Amino acid sequence: MTTLLPEGFEELETWAGGWALPTQNTRWDKRLSSTREDLIAFYNAVLPYLERILEHVDQYPLGELPERSVRLFDMALMHAEIAPNVELYNGDPNVPHSFEEKRFIAVHGNNRH
Repeated sequence: MTTLLPEGFEELETWAGGWALPTQNTRWDKRLSSTREDLIAFYNAVLPYLERILEHVDQYPLGELPERSVRLFDMALMHAEIAPNVELYNGDPNVPHSFEEKRFIAVHGNNRH
C-alpha cells in the first residue's frame, strides 16, 4: 500500500488525498465547497495530531520537507484555514453576516503555501 503521509500518521491517511492542498486558493475552495459536517469531521480528526504534526515538520530546514511531510504540513494549513469556521461559526463554510468572499482574490493565492 502506498502511503501519502509520514510514518506515525497512518490514522490521517484517509484525509490526505482530499484535504492536503498546496495553495491558499485550493484550501479556500475546499472550505467553501465543503459541508458543515465535512469541516467539523476534518477539524476533529486532525486536532489531536496538530502538535505532533508541527513537531514533525519542525525537524526539517525551511524548504526541505520530504514529499510526505509536505502533505502533512498542507493538512495543518488546511486545519488552520477552517478552524475559525468550526470554532466560531459552528462549521459554517462561509463567514455569516459578512461580505461575499468570492469578490476578493488572493494575489498570491496560487503560490505553494
